[in-house]
Amino acid sequence: MARKIELDGEAADRITLLNLKEYRSYLKKELRQYKKGEYLHPDDVAGNIKLIEAMTLIIKYFGEE
Repeated sequence: MARKIELDGEAADRITLLNLKEYRSYLKKELRQYKKGEYLHPDDVAGNIKLIEAMTLIIKYFGEE
């Protein structure tokens, strides 16, 4: 039996913001490890940089940094 969970808009925004921040941190960590010599595919390096920039814009839109 599936339960229905309802969230207000504010709670949903906070969850979204936390997920964005967590994933952005993960991407930054990958780039730091890459700079220390760990392998990361060149497409991933470029993609991570673009994603970090995009996520930062979205996070700012939600009113936090």
